[in-house]
Amino acid sequence: MSELADKLAKLKSQATSQLNDCGVSNIDDALLSKLVDNLKLIVDNKDAILVSGKDPVELETVRKNFVVKKLGVEDADKGAAAVAKVAEKMSGIRMKNRAAFYYMVQKELG
Repeated sequence: MSELADKLAKLKSQATSQLNDCGVSNIDDALLSKLVDNLKLIVDNKDAILVSGKDPVELETVRKNFVVKKLGVEDADKGAAAVAKVAEKMSGIRMKNRAAFYYMVQKELG
């Protein structure tokens, strides 16, 4: 495997572990793989592949850049509520994996 493929595999493994820690048992592998693949340009940036669940600016960025731009959910309240709920669910995890966070937000929004 290439170095990038190794890094993406590690990112996916961490995401799977965090999802399991949050009680997600039936993980949609295709969805998770797609989310991990979308992060390939930032996989080397440790700060970028993590989500700060306590930083309101970071959570708003997730809402704007993922919920609105990627998922097409324009309802700001609905998007913010989903992001906040996931941040709460993952509050016990210090270094939140962005792929796992996005996965849970997408599932929360249906």
